[in-house]
Amino acid sequence: MKRLVSILMAASAAFSSATSQTISVVYTTDVHGAVFNYDFVHDTIATYSIANVYSYVSAVRDTSKNVILLDNGDFLQGSPAVYYYNNVDTAGINVMARIFNYMKYDAVCVGNHDIEARHRVYDKVAKEIKAPVLSANIKDVKTNAPYFSPYTILERAGKRIAVIGLTTPYIPHWLAENYWSGMYFEDMVESARYWVNKVREDEKPDAVIGLFHSGFDYTYGNQSADTYKNENASVLVAERVDGFDAILIGHDHKLFNKEVISPSGRVVPILDAGSAARNAGLLTITFGKDGKPWCKTALIAMKSFKPSDEYDKFFLPQQLAVKSYTRKVIANLTAPVRAYESLGGSSAFVDVVHRTMLKHTGADISMSAPLLINATLPQGDITVGRMFSLYKYENTLCLISMTGKEVKDYLEYSYDKWIQDPQATGHALLLNKSGRLVNNYYNLDSAAGIIYTVDVTAEKGRRVKIVSMADGRKFDKRKTYKVALNSYRASGGGGHLEFGAGIPFHDIKSRILKSFDGDLRGLIIEDFENQYKSGAKMTLTPLGQWKFTPDGVAGEALKKDLELFK
Repeated sequence: MKRLVSILMAASAAFSSATSQTISVVYTTDVHGAVFNYDFVHDTIATYSIANVYSYVSAVRDTSKNVILLDNGDFLQGSPAVYYYNNVDTAGINVMARIFNYMKYDAVCVGNHDIEARHRVYDKVAKEIKAPVLSANIKDVKTNAPYFSPYTILERAGKRIAVIGLTTPYIPHWLAENYWSGMYFEDMVESARYWVNKVREDEKPDAVIGLFHSGFDYTYGNQSADTYKNENASVLVAERVDGFDAILIGHDHKLFNKEVISPSGRVVPILDAGSAARNAGLLTITFGKDGKPWCKTALIAMKSFKPSDEYDKFFLPQQLAVKSYTRKVIANLTAPVRAYESLGGSSAFVDVVHRTMLKHTGADISMSAPLLINATLPQGDITVGRMFSLYKYENTLCLISMTGKEVKDYLEYSYDKWIQDPQATGHALLLNKSGRLVNNYYNLDSAAGIIYTVDVTAEKGRRVKIVSMADGRKFDKRKTYKVALNSYRASGGGGHLEFGAGIPFHDIKSRILKSFDGDLRGLIIEDFENQYKSGAKMTLTPLGQWKFTPDGVAGEALKKDLELFK
């Protein structure tokens, strides 16, 4: 315990003068189901989880009674543990509610991936969590009041601390309306201005904290400071709205610890603690003799704290239940398949998804991307847990209508994010100086159902040549086709439909022909399991419906680039 306290003091000096006028605010963000000290995908011990955070918070609480514990959202999706209690064992209290209650969280904010868990999950969990569930700018369409709690008042050291929650309003760009039916999303700057003024006037708090599930880079995704309902508006709020003493953020999975100047010239620290419980954020609020708060922020690495034995013991029944689920064998592969191979052409890894999408939708064409570029399905037995590396998210399937021209333009947009002319740069893949992909791999879509080539030496917008449909029929740019997409892409996620195919965002909804029940990963598991029950081993092969050209130039450059991902 002495070592833990010394780490805390060295990291933030938060407790060097711990008095009744000092309040310590610990927060987590974007945990994404990293709740147990176990990797259920690879069936091994995990490096960090909320179990580490519990050890850290316990050390803080041993040092000071004036502690506030917050979570900033995206806790209901991202691992087999939360998936199991969201979709398989749903009878009792959700595991996330149990964890928040056990650890005595004081408030939690709603994240976009929490909404992706669907009404039946997040409505239930919001009732089960004893702490207030916050989001001031998610509004009820019937009442125009916040769907969740807009803020909460927490009393520590004789001081009243207000916590106002906000959620990125970009959710309709990623999720179909059935995920957020009955809701609408306000611009964060507008909502923050209203609520901070109201809270200051009505509650007379001694300090106001913003708990925002929204990142710091407001230029991300071709947006700007003037983009209405900006996805990552946390810094904009600090710069444009007076009244916040500190702002705790998340959503972008990046570390950020800087100060911003408010309109009145007040210094407002903004802290982003990243994701997956690798770090926790610490905000120390010290009140001077004049009663005004002074705020200091720090990032605390959870690798410095061992997982709590007490926590692990308490949640052992839940861990064992998830292990039983994820260890179920559903296939036996004759050879391994690797996600990074999808960067070099038609691949067995992504084509597993394409086959399932085409089969269950009856589509002419499907579009899909690798969601984890370093994932592998090994040779031999494949468990349910392994399928979370094949398909990370709980996306559902959608069938939309697109013309042949829109299909081609969609693919041009995708490959523009992916490749470059190796004759000019020496690389076929669009890499940064660190040898990593410039753009997110989950936006690197390829197609199935059509035969096509991608010329790495051609200029942008003229790389894709569609030869025919997969069955040999003519591909017609003027014809309308049925295209299978995951729910993220079909709602406009990634911009492929809007900026690639040229379909205005407000028209995308009208293109949806059908939305299918059940998540896409679940459908893949079902297909694997049916073949496994027949006793047959499975050989996963590429569909071979597309490739990069020219063969020599593309082949040599891609071979060199792919070595970086092995």
